[in-house]
Amino acid sequence: MTHPRVRARTGAVAAAAVAALVLPLVGGTAGAAPPVGATVAAAPSPTPSGDAVRDLTPDVEQQLDRAVQQVMKQANIPGVSVGVWTPDKGEYVKSFGVADKDTGRKMAPDLFMRIGSETKTFTVTAVLELVDDGRIGLDDTIGKYVDGVPNGDRITLRQLAGMRSGLFNYSMDEGFFKALTSDPYRPFPPRELLDYSFKHPVLFQPGAEFNYSNTNLILLGLVVEKISGQTLADYVQENILDPAGLDDTSFPTGNEFPQPHAQGYTNQTATGKVENATDWNPSWGWAAGAMLSKLEDLRVWARTVATGQLPDGGRMISPATQKQRLITPSMPVSGTGYGLGIFNVQGWIGHNGSLPGYQSLTVYLPSAQATLVVVLNTDVNYKDEEPSTLFGEAITKIISPDHVFNLPTPPAPK
Repeated sequence: MTHPRVRARTGAVAAAAVAALVLPLVGGTAGAAPPVGATVAAAPSPTPSGDAVRDLTPDVEQQLDRAVQQVMKQANIPGVSVGVWTPDKGEYVKSFGVADKDTGRKMAPDLFMRIGSETKTFTVTAVLELVDDGRIGLDDTIGKYVDGVPNGDRITLRQLAGMRSGLFNYSMDEGFFKALTSDPYRPFPPRELLDYSFKHPVLFQPGAEFNYSNTNLILLGLVVEKISGQTLADYVQENILDPAGLDDTSFPTGNEFPQPHAQGYTNQTATGKVENATDWNPSWGWAAGAMLSKLEDLRVWARTVATGQLPDGGRMISPATQKQRLITPSMPVSGTGYGLGIFNVQGWIGHNGSLPGYQSLTVYLPSAQATLVVVLNTDVNYKDEEPSTLFGEAITKIISPDHVFNLPTPPAPK
Protein backbone atom coordinates (compact mmCIF):
# COMPACT_ATOMS: atom_id res chain seq x y z
CA MET A 1 0.00 0.00 0.00
CA THR A 2 1.20 3.51 -0.57
CA HIS A 3 -0.73 6.68 0.19
CA PRO A 4 -2.04 7.42 2.72
CA ARG A 5 -1.11 4.55 5.03
CA VAL A 6 2.30 3.23 5.99
CA ARG A 7 3.61 -0.31 5.66
CA ALA A 8 5.29 -2.22 8.39
CA ARG A 9 4.82 -4.77 5.78
CA THR A 10 4.44 -7.46 6.18
CA GLY A 11 3.12 -7.83 2.97
CA ALA A 12 3.62 -11.21 1.63
CA VAL A 13 0.24 -12.23 2.77
CA ALA A 14 -1.33 -8.88 2.34
CA ALA A 15 -2.59 -9.98 -1.02
CA ALA A 16 -4.44 -12.86 0.48
CA ALA A 17 -5.35 -10.82 3.42
CA VAL A 18 -8.41 -8.84 3.18
CA ALA A 19 -10.78 -8.73 0.29
CA ALA A 20 -13.55 -10.19 2.40
CA LEU A 21 -13.45 -7.64 5.18
CA VAL A 22 -16.70 -6.14 6.27
CA LEU A 23 -15.15 -2.70 6.05
CA PRO A 24 -13.54 -1.64 2.74
CA LEU A 25 -10.12 -0.93 4.22
CA VAL A 26 -7.91 -2.78 1.83
CA GLY A 27 -8.42 -4.46 -1.49
CA GLY A 28 -7.11 -7.92 -2.21
CA THR A 29 -7.78 -11.29 -3.71
CA ALA A 30 -8.86 -13.33 -0.71
CA GLY A 31 -12.26 -14.59 0.22
CA ALA A 32 -13.62 -15.31 3.68
CA ALA A 33 -11.80 -17.71 5.94
CA PRO A 34 -13.38 -20.98 7.01
CA PRO A 35 -16.00 -20.71 9.77
CA VAL A 36 -14.80 -20.65 13.34
CA GLY A 37 -14.06 -24.17 14.49
CA ALA A 38 -13.81 -25.57 10.98
CA THR A 39 -11.02 -27.99 10.17
CA VAL A 40 -8.47 -26.25 8.02
CA ALA A 41 -6.03 -28.12 5.83
CA ALA A 42 -2.51 -26.94 5.41
CA ALA A 43 -1.63 -25.40 2.08
CA PRO A 44 -0.46 -28.25 -0.14
CA SER A 45 3.26 -28.90 0.04
CA PRO A 46 5.15 -30.31 -2.90
CA THR A 47 6.37 -33.88 -2.92
CA PRO A 48 10.05 -33.97 -2.02
CA SER A 49 12.12 -34.15 -5.17
CA GLY A 50 15.74 -33.61 -6.01
CA ASP A 51 14.57 -31.69 -9.07
CA ALA A 52 12.54 -29.09 -7.16
CA VAL A 53 15.37 -26.61 -7.80
CA ARG A 54 17.53 -26.45 -10.91
CA ASP A 55 21.30 -26.80 -10.85
CA LEU A 56 22.82 -23.35 -10.52
CA THR A 57 24.99 -23.73 -13.61
CA PRO A 58 26.74 -20.78 -15.27
CA ASP A 59 23.85 -20.57 -17.73
CA VAL A 60 21.28 -20.44 -14.93
CA GLU A 61 23.37 -17.82 -13.13
CA GLN A 62 23.34 -15.68 -16.27
CA GLN A 63 19.58 -16.06 -16.45
CA LEU A 64 19.35 -14.92 -12.84
CA ASP A 65 21.60 -11.94 -13.53
CA ARG A 66 19.37 -10.84 -16.39
CA ALA A 67 16.14 -11.40 -14.42
CA VAL A 68 17.34 -9.41 -11.40
CA GLN A 69 18.62 -6.57 -13.57
CA GLN A 70 15.34 -6.48 -15.50
CA VAL A 71 13.32 -6.09 -12.29
CA MET A 72 15.70 -3.38 -11.11
CA LYS A 73 15.28 -1.45 -14.33
CA GLN A 74 11.53 -1.96 -14.47
CA ALA A 75 10.85 -0.97 -10.86
CA ASN A 76 13.64 1.60 -10.51
CA ILE A 77 15.40 -0.24 -7.66
CA PRO A 78 18.59 1.45 -6.37
CA GLY A 79 20.25 -1.70 -5.06
CA VAL A 80 19.56 -5.35 -4.25
CA SER A 81 21.38 -8.38 -2.89
CA VAL A 82 20.20 -11.90 -3.72
CA GLY A 83 21.19 -15.21 -2.19
CA VAL A 84 20.16 -18.70 -3.34
CA TRP A 85 21.61 -21.68 -1.48
CA THR A 86 21.08 -25.40 -2.00
CA PRO A 87 22.84 -28.44 -0.52
CA ASP A 88 23.70 -30.01 -3.87
CA LYS A 89 22.69 -27.64 -6.69
CA GLY A 90 25.16 -24.85 -5.96
CA GLU A 91 24.68 -21.34 -4.69
CA TYR A 92 24.25 -17.85 -6.08
CA VAL A 93 25.11 -14.73 -4.06
CA LYS A 94 25.31 -11.39 -5.84
CA SER A 95 24.62 -7.71 -5.34
CA PHE A 96 23.51 -5.21 -7.95
CA GLY A 97 23.17 -1.44 -8.05
CA VAL A 98 24.01 1.05 -5.35
CA ALA A 99 23.68 1.21 -1.58
CA ASP A 100 23.81 5.02 -1.66
CA LYS A 101 22.39 7.04 -4.53
CA ASP A 102 24.29 10.17 -3.51
CA THR A 103 27.78 8.67 -3.37
CA GLY A 104 27.34 5.78 -5.78
CA ARG A 105 28.61 3.30 -3.17
CA LYS A 106 27.90 -0.19 -4.45
CA MET A 107 25.43 -2.56 -2.90
CA ALA A 108 27.16 -5.51 -1.23
CA PRO A 109 26.03 -8.80 0.37
CA ASP A 110 27.50 -7.91 3.78
CA LEU A 111 25.48 -4.74 4.42
CA PHE A 112 23.05 -4.44 7.31
CA MET A 113 19.46 -3.96 6.16
CA ARG A 114 16.16 -3.29 7.91
CA ILE A 115 13.92 -6.34 7.49
CA GLY A 116 10.47 -4.97 8.39
CA SER A 117 7.87 -7.65 8.95
CA GLU A 118 10.33 -10.49 8.96
CA THR A 119 10.42 -9.36 12.60
CA LYS A 120 7.11 -11.17 12.97
CA THR A 121 8.84 -14.51 12.55
CA PHE A 122 11.05 -13.70 15.56
CA THR A 123 8.18 -12.44 17.73
CA VAL A 124 6.01 -15.46 17.00
CA THR A 125 8.98 -17.75 17.60
CA ALA A 126 9.32 -16.15 21.04
CA VAL A 127 5.64 -16.89 21.70
CA LEU A 128 6.04 -20.48 20.56
CA GLU A 129 9.05 -20.96 22.83
CA LEU A 130 6.92 -19.85 25.78
CA VAL A 131 4.27 -22.33 24.64
CA ASP A 132 6.88 -25.09 24.64
CA ASP A 133 7.91 -24.03 28.14
CA GLY A 134 4.32 -24.43 29.31
CA ARG A 135 4.12 -20.80 30.38
CA ILE A 136 1.36 -19.82 27.94
CA GLY A 137 -1.06 -21.62 25.62
CA LEU A 138 -1.88 -20.84 22.02
CA ASP A 139 -5.56 -20.91 22.87
CA ASP A 140 -5.23 -18.55 25.82
CA THR A 141 -7.11 -15.31 25.24
CA ILE A 142 -5.16 -12.08 24.96
CA GLY A 143 -7.33 -10.58 27.70
CA LYS A 144 -5.53 -12.88 30.14
CA TYR A 145 -2.34 -10.88 29.54
CA VAL A 146 -3.27 -7.43 28.19
CA ASP A 147 -6.14 -5.26 29.41
CA GLY A 148 -8.39 -3.16 27.23
CA VAL A 149 -8.29 -5.21 24.02
CA PRO A 150 -11.58 -5.20 22.08
CA ASN A 151 -12.91 -8.78 22.18
CA GLY A 152 -9.93 -9.55 24.39
CA ASP A 153 -11.85 -12.23 26.24
CA ARG A 154 -12.35 -14.09 22.96
CA ILE A 155 -9.29 -13.45 20.79
CA THR A 156 -6.67 -16.16 21.25
CA LEU A 157 -2.91 -15.96 20.87
CA ARG A 158 -3.25 -18.41 18.00
CA GLN A 159 -5.62 -16.03 16.21
CA LEU A 160 -3.25 -13.11 16.76
CA ALA A 161 -0.29 -15.05 15.33
CA GLY A 162 -2.41 -16.27 12.41
CA MET A 163 -3.87 -12.84 11.56
CA ARG A 164 -7.43 -13.78 12.43
CA SER A 165 -8.18 -11.50 15.37
CA GLY A 166 -10.34 -8.92 13.59
CA LEU A 167 -8.43 -6.05 15.22
CA PHE A 168 -7.87 -2.91 13.16
CA ASN A 169 -4.32 -2.46 11.86
CA TYR A 170 -2.90 0.61 13.62
CA SER A 171 -0.63 1.44 10.68
CA MET A 172 -3.75 1.99 8.56
CA ASP A 173 -4.95 4.79 10.84
CA GLU A 174 -4.84 8.32 9.39
CA GLY A 175 -3.77 9.83 12.70
CA PHE A 176 -0.88 7.41 12.95
CA PHE A 177 0.25 8.20 9.40
CA LYS A 178 0.26 11.92 10.19
CA ALA A 179 2.15 11.40 13.44
CA LEU A 180 4.79 9.25 11.77
CA THR A 181 5.36 11.40 8.70
CA SER A 182 5.40 14.65 10.69
CA ASP A 183 8.27 13.33 12.82
CA PRO A 184 9.64 9.98 11.62
CA TYR A 185 12.48 10.13 14.16
CA ARG A 186 10.24 10.04 17.24
CA PRO A 187 9.67 6.88 19.29
CA PHE A 188 6.28 5.15 19.38
CA PRO A 189 5.61 3.19 22.58
CA PRO A 190 3.61 -0.02 22.06
CA ARG A 191 0.60 1.24 24.01
CA GLU A 192 0.37 4.30 21.79
CA LEU A 193 0.29 2.02 18.74
CA LEU A 194 -2.55 0.04 20.29
CA ASP A 195 -4.48 3.25 20.93
CA TYR A 196 -4.50 3.96 17.19
CA SER A 197 -6.01 0.54 16.62
CA PHE A 198 -8.50 0.31 19.46
CA LYS A 199 -10.34 3.51 18.58
CA HIS A 200 -11.63 1.66 15.50
CA PRO A 201 -14.40 -0.95 15.56
CA VAL A 202 -13.33 -4.56 15.21
CA LEU A 203 -13.49 -5.74 11.60
CA PHE A 204 -15.00 -9.17 12.29
CA GLN A 205 -15.43 -11.65 15.08
CA PRO A 206 -12.35 -13.58 16.24
CA GLY A 207 -11.42 -16.39 13.88
CA ALA A 208 -14.07 -15.56 11.31
CA GLU A 209 -11.78 -14.17 8.64
CA PHE A 210 -8.19 -13.33 7.78
CA ASN A 211 -6.81 -9.79 7.91
CA TYR A 212 -3.15 -8.86 8.07
CA SER A 213 -2.75 -6.55 11.06
CA ASN A 214 0.39 -5.27 12.76
CA THR A 215 -1.71 -4.76 15.90
CA ASN A 216 -1.68 -8.51 16.47
CA LEU A 217 2.10 -8.59 16.81
CA ILE A 218 2.26 -5.63 19.19
CA LEU A 219 -0.01 -7.58 21.50
CA LEU A 220 2.09 -10.73 21.19
CA GLY A 221 5.20 -8.70 21.97
CA LEU A 222 3.57 -7.47 25.17
CA VAL A 223 2.72 -11.05 26.10
CA VAL A 224 6.35 -12.08 25.70
CA GLU A 225 7.46 -9.21 27.91
CA LYS A 226 4.89 -9.89 30.61
CA ILE A 227 5.57 -13.61 30.86
CA SER A 228 9.35 -13.49 30.46
CA GLY A 229 9.96 -10.42 32.58
CA GLN A 230 12.36 -9.17 29.90
CA THR A 231 12.09 -6.59 27.17
CA LEU A 232 11.15 -8.17 23.86
CA ALA A 233 14.54 -7.16 22.44
CA ASP A 234 16.40 -8.87 25.30
CA TYR A 235 14.26 -12.01 25.10
CA VAL A 236 14.79 -12.32 21.36
CA GLN A 237 18.52 -11.78 21.75
CA GLU A 238 19.01 -14.36 24.49
CA ASN A 239 16.54 -17.02 23.38
CA ILE A 240 16.54 -16.77 19.59
CA LEU A 241 19.45 -14.83 18.10
CA ASP A 242 22.18 -16.23 20.37
CA PRO A 243 21.12 -19.91 20.09
CA ALA A 244 20.79 -19.58 16.30
CA GLY A 245 24.17 -17.86 15.99
CA LEU A 246 22.64 -14.79 14.33
CA ASP A 247 25.41 -12.39 15.29
CA ASP A 248 24.47 -9.81 12.66
CA THR A 249 20.76 -9.64 13.50
CA SER A 250 19.40 -7.30 16.15
CA PHE A 251 16.28 -5.74 17.59
CA PRO A 252 16.94 -1.99 17.83
CA THR A 253 15.19 0.03 20.48
CA GLY A 254 15.63 3.29 18.53
CA ASN A 255 17.02 4.24 15.15
CA GLU A 256 20.46 2.71 15.74
CA PHE A 257 21.82 1.07 12.60
CA PRO A 258 25.18 -0.76 12.56
CA GLN A 259 27.74 -0.01 9.88
CA PRO A 260 28.03 -0.78 7.06
CA HIS A 261 24.44 -0.38 5.93
CA ALA A 262 22.59 0.66 2.81
CA GLN A 263 20.70 3.91 2.55
CA GLY A 264 16.94 3.33 2.21
CA TYR A 265 14.49 5.21 0.01
CA THR A 266 10.73 5.55 0.47
CA ASN A 267 7.69 7.42 -0.78
CA GLN A 268 5.82 6.74 2.46
CA THR A 269 6.04 10.46 3.21
CA ALA A 270 3.68 13.35 3.85
CA THR A 271 4.24 14.62 0.31
CA GLY A 272 4.44 11.26 -1.42
CA LYS A 273 7.88 12.20 -2.76
CA VAL A 274 10.78 9.80 -2.40
CA GLU A 275 12.98 10.56 0.61
CA ASN A 276 15.89 8.94 2.44
CA ALA A 277 14.41 7.02 5.40
CA THR A 278 17.62 5.36 6.60
CA ASP A 279 17.62 6.92 10.06
CA TRP A 280 13.88 6.95 10.69
CA ASN A 281 12.98 5.40 14.02
CA PRO A 282 11.53 1.91 13.40
CA SER A 283 10.02 1.69 16.89
CA TRP A 284 6.59 2.18 15.37
CA GLY A 285 7.01 -1.30 13.89
CA TRP A 286 8.33 -2.81 17.15
CA ALA A 287 7.30 -6.48 17.42
CA ALA A 288 5.80 -6.28 13.94
CA GLY A 289 8.68 -4.78 12.02
CA ALA A 290 11.65 -3.13 13.76
CA MET A 291 14.49 -5.62 13.30
CA LEU A 292 17.56 -5.55 11.07
CA SER A 293 19.87 -8.22 9.71
CA LYS A 294 22.25 -9.32 6.96
CA LEU A 295 21.89 -11.63 4.00
CA GLU A 296 23.89 -14.50 5.53
CA ASP A 297 22.01 -14.41 8.83
CA LEU A 298 18.72 -14.51 6.98
CA ARG A 299 19.96 -17.58 5.14
CA VAL A 300 20.33 -19.34 8.49
CA TRP A 301 17.05 -18.01 9.81
CA ALA A 302 15.07 -19.19 6.76
CA ARG A 303 15.71 -22.84 7.55
CA THR A 304 15.27 -22.34 11.29
CA VAL A 305 11.82 -20.80 10.84
CA ALA A 306 10.67 -23.42 8.34
CA THR A 307 11.90 -26.45 10.29
CA GLY A 308 12.15 -25.38 13.93
CA GLN A 309 15.74 -26.67 13.95
CA LEU A 310 18.85 -24.80 15.04
CA PRO A 311 21.97 -24.80 12.87
CA ASP A 312 23.72 -27.12 15.34
CA GLY A 313 20.97 -29.73 14.97
CA GLY A 314 19.12 -28.84 18.16
CA ARG A 315 15.56 -27.58 18.32
CA MET A 316 14.38 -24.02 18.66
CA ILE A 317 10.73 -25.11 18.56
CA SER A 318 9.48 -28.58 19.47
CA PRO A 319 8.23 -30.75 16.58
CA ALA A 320 4.66 -30.64 17.93
CA THR A 321 4.61 -26.85 18.21
CA GLN A 322 6.35 -26.44 14.86
CA LYS A 323 3.64 -28.60 13.33
CA GLN A 324 1.06 -26.15 14.69
CA ARG A 325 3.04 -23.25 13.23
CA LEU A 326 3.03 -24.79 9.75
CA ILE A 327 -0.72 -25.26 9.54
CA THR A 328 -1.23 -22.62 6.86
CA PRO A 329 -4.93 -22.16 6.13
CA SER A 330 -5.32 -21.93 2.40
CA MET A 331 -6.16 -18.62 0.78
CA PRO A 332 -8.10 -18.14 -2.46
CA VAL A 333 -4.74 -17.37 -4.07
CA SER A 334 -3.93 -20.86 -5.26
CA GLY A 335 -1.17 -22.58 -3.32
CA THR A 336 -0.90 -19.82 -0.72
CA GLY A 337 -1.53 -19.92 3.00
CA TYR A 338 -0.60 -18.22 6.28
CA GLY A 339 0.16 -20.02 9.53
CA LEU A 340 1.55 -18.72 12.81
CA GLY A 341 3.72 -15.82 11.72
CA ILE A 342 4.69 -17.68 8.58
CA PHE A 343 3.44 -18.09 5.04
CA ASN A 344 3.55 -20.83 2.42
CA VAL A 345 3.59 -19.71 -1.20
CA GLN A 346 3.77 -22.62 -3.63
CA GLY A 347 5.88 -24.55 -1.14
CA TRP A 348 8.21 -21.67 -0.22
CA ILE A 349 7.93 -21.12 3.55
CA GLY A 350 8.95 -17.93 5.33
CA HIS A 351 8.07 -14.25 5.36
CA ASN A 352 8.80 -10.97 3.69
CA GLY A 353 9.11 -7.50 5.09
CA SER A 354 8.76 -3.85 4.21
CA LEU A 355 9.63 -0.78 6.22
CA PRO A 356 10.10 2.72 4.78
CA GLY A 357 13.25 2.48 2.68
CA TYR A 358 13.73 -1.30 2.74
CA GLN A 359 12.19 -4.60 1.68
CA SER A 360 13.21 -8.20 2.13
CA LEU A 361 12.14 -11.73 1.37
CA THR A 362 13.38 -14.81 3.24
CA VAL A 363 11.94 -18.19 2.24
CA TYR A 364 12.85 -21.88 2.36
CA LEU A 365 11.72 -24.70 0.07
CA PRO A 366 11.77 -27.89 2.15
CA SER A 367 11.37 -30.19 -0.85
CA ALA A 368 14.80 -29.06 -2.10
CA GLN A 369 16.28 -27.74 1.16
CA ALA A 370 16.77 -24.53 -0.80
CA THR A 371 16.89 -21.00 0.59
CA LEU A 372 16.15 -17.71 -1.14
CA VAL A 373 16.90 -14.33 0.43
CA VAL A 374 16.41 -10.94 -1.20
CA VAL A 375 17.17 -7.58 0.46
CA LEU A 376 16.78 -4.19 -1.21
CA ASN A 377 16.92 -0.52 -0.31
CA THR A 378 13.53 0.79 -1.35
CA ASP A 379 9.90 0.03 -0.56
CA VAL A 380 8.44 2.00 -3.47
CA ASN A 381 5.95 -0.21 -5.28
CA TYR A 382 5.87 -0.76 -9.02
CA LYS A 383 2.31 -0.77 -10.38
CA ASP A 384 0.96 -1.88 -6.98
CA GLU A 385 3.50 -4.71 -6.81
CA GLU A 386 6.04 -4.94 -4.02
CA PRO A 387 9.59 -5.08 -5.42
CA SER A 388 10.55 -7.96 -3.14
CA THR A 389 7.73 -10.03 -4.64
CA LEU A 390 8.78 -9.08 -8.17
CA PHE A 391 12.27 -10.36 -7.41
CA GLY A 392 10.94 -13.49 -5.75
CA GLU A 393 8.76 -14.35 -8.70
CA ALA A 394 11.43 -13.62 -11.31
CA ILE A 395 14.04 -15.71 -9.47
CA THR A 396 11.82 -18.68 -8.69
CA LYS A 397 10.54 -18.86 -12.27
CA ILE A 398 14.13 -19.72 -13.13
CA ILE A 399 15.32 -21.83 -10.21
CA SER A 400 12.09 -23.62 -9.25
CA PRO A 401 9.58 -23.36 -12.11
CA ASP A 402 7.20 -25.79 -10.37
CA HIS A 403 7.27 -23.61 -7.23
CA VAL A 404 6.96 -20.00 -8.32
CA PHE A 405 6.66 -17.35 -5.62
CA ASN A 406 3.67 -15.69 -7.26
CA LEU A 407 1.85 -13.77 -4.55
CA PRO A 408 0.04 -10.67 -5.85
CA THR A 409 -0.12 -7.43 -3.90
CA PRO A 410 -3.49 -5.78 -3.19
CA PRO A 411 -4.39 -2.32 -4.47
CA ALA A 412 -3.65 0.66 -2.27
CA PRO A 413 -6.37 1.46 0.28
CA LYS A 414 -8.95 4.03 -0.71
